[in-house]
Amino acid sequence: MCRAVLESEEGQSTAEGVNDGIVYLMAIPYIIVGTIGFIIYRKFNNPKKEIK
Repeated sequence: MCRAVLESEEGQSTAEGVNDGIVYLMAIPYIIVGTIGFIIYRKFNNPKKEIK
């Protein structure tokens, strides 16, 4: 979107929506990588059960 259009709007709702979308797009890759890393961590650091 054009910067002038976002700055000239009265309510600034479009600008807030664009900013929220940018934050969302920036956060998703970190959430995905963090989730995958946590799953791998749990898989390899799970305490082994001893058979008695």
